[in-house]
Amino acid sequence: MNILVLCTGNSARSILLESLLNHHGAGRVRAFSAGSNPTGKVHPQSLALLAARGHDISAARSKSWDEFAADGAPEMDMVITVCGSAAQETCPVWPGAPVRAHWGVEDPAAASESEWEQAFATAYDILGRRAAALLDLPIETMNRTELSEHLKRIGEIA
Repeated sequence: MNILVLCTGNSARSILLESLLNHHGAGRVRAFSAGSNPTGKVHPQSLALLAARGHDISAARSKSWDEFAADGAPEMDMVITVCGSAAQETCPVWPGAPVRAHWGVEDPAAASESEWEQAFATAYDILGRRAAALLDLPIETMNRTELSEHLKRIGEIA
């Protein structure tokens, strides 16, 4: 099951969820992240937090969603956007037929540097609960409608 996590900059939230899904999915899912307008670098607090929580950050990089639309790219089963709706951010839209969900989380990178540690930990914890809820589902055997309904509910977990 391939999951693409999208946000605009691909430096914080999408990187966190990609890592959470790959780390806890234990090969059951393959998560990727990308941005519609990537910053070109992963936020240093994302890297610090993930490393502190035992995630492999060796392959973490900010990348464009164009990589996943190119010939030979893995076909996505799910696309999850993580832009924060309260911040009035414009979330990218992914064409095609994957099941889509929106799991909005406020951008921790928008916090002042003195608040980064708490803001990133909050985003990580919310996304971690959502990733765990997804991985608790029998996603391999669910139909698109069931999966879509569950993904919507998971996106409301705080």
